[in-house]
Amino acid sequence: MRGIPAAADRKNIWITGASSGIGGALVQQLVNDGHFVIISGRSPEPLLELQKAAPKLTRVLTCDVGDDASMAQAGREITEIIDQLDLVIACAGTCEYEDDLSLKVDMYRRVFNTNFFGVVNTLHQALPLLMRSREPVFVAVGSLSSLVGFPRAEAYGASKAALGYFIDAVRADTAQTNLRTVLVRPGFVDTPLTKTNDFNMPFLMTPAQAAKRILQGLADKRSVIDFPRRLSWSLRLLSIMRPVWFRLCAPRMTRIKKLRKT
Repeated sequence: MRGIPAAADRKNIWITGASSGIGGALVQQLVNDGHFVIISGRSPEPLLELQKAAPKLTRVLTCDVGDDASMAQAGREITEIIDQLDLVIACAGTCEYEDDLSLKVDMYRRVFNTNFFGVVNTLHQALPLLMRSREPVFVAVGSLSSLVGFPRAEAYGASKAALGYFIDAVRADTAQTNLRTVLVRPGFVDTPLTKTNDFNMPFLMTPAQAAKRILQGLADKRSVIDFPRRLSWSLRLLSIMRPVWFRLCAPRMTRIKKLRKT
């Protein structure tokens, strides 16, 4: 995806979670390459600000991926803008941590509603338009945290693990179609979400660096795009050597020394 594509090579793209972070960086790089991008998020102000850089190549579509009615409306509006989608990147995400294993179900529902059901909602609305493309691609942004059980990440990691299984199952069910599904699993990226983290984040990347890795992975036709490599391979190895993770790593990371009585 380098250079300005010829008219026949320009793609119609929809990105959720586009107002900041990885989504915003992807928008910038894709419009620089001459593609037409529908940019979505819950708040219009940052989207409108992002649009100023390329008003002719972007359209703002405000929606909440976790709200069924909002996404149904978004689906209707997209069909009024374009007649097909070539690439959809589901970037919208959230994170909340379990500080004391209180297991508040409403918190788990909030996280899953955005990170898992939000992706299902996005694919549901995009699929009819994707199937009008000769080479449709659906991308979901997961996380390397889904490879092992991190302390405090019960809700976040589980939502990303569920997302990974969902994308695998969709890939299996569409094996005889032209739809390509891609799972992106980044490590730590400097976004508004990670700025609230109060722990060390090894190999921290900028959103622009993450976006470049994603676009290169798409150009290479990869079905799973993991980065950075050093963190990816370390966590993959630890996911195989699970006793090592739970005996040596997890005890040093957990903040819970004693479970509270109910």
